[in-house]
Amino acid sequence: MASEKELDVRMDAEHLYQEEIFTDRSVGTIQRLTPVTRDGGPDMTRPVVFVGQTQILTPVGTLPISFEIEAKSLREAAEKFGDGAKAAIEQTMKRLEEMRREAASSIVIPGSGAGLGGAAGAGGIPGGGKIRIP
Repeated sequence: MASEKELDVRMDAEHLYQEEIFTDRSVGTIQRLTPVTRDGGPDMTRPVVFVGQTQILTPVGTLPISFEIEAKSLREAAEKFGDGAKAAIEQTMKRLEEMRREAASSIVIPGSGAGLGGAAGAGGIPGGGKIRIP
């Protein structure tokens, strides 16, 4: 069960941003996050942040991809969008492959006795060992 501290979801009024979204209605969106004070006025002490967003189609549906774009202007962010998206997609695909390998290596096949801690005896679960993984 989650502790009370983990459920503390208060917004940090000292780090607020105003969000604007721009899109080409084709490959994705760019968020321009402009820092604001707790009263909503411009906060000139912090930089504007640009975040690119796109999605890729996978066998189980669409997967959102989000990435920060190092840019000083919207024009620069738009120019850097493609390279940022490619890098983020490559990184996501590598992470998905790592997760797939981890999941595959943690599969316990009934009848092997692995992961049972002897609870079902040396022979494993009766009737097991007939699962086939393609």
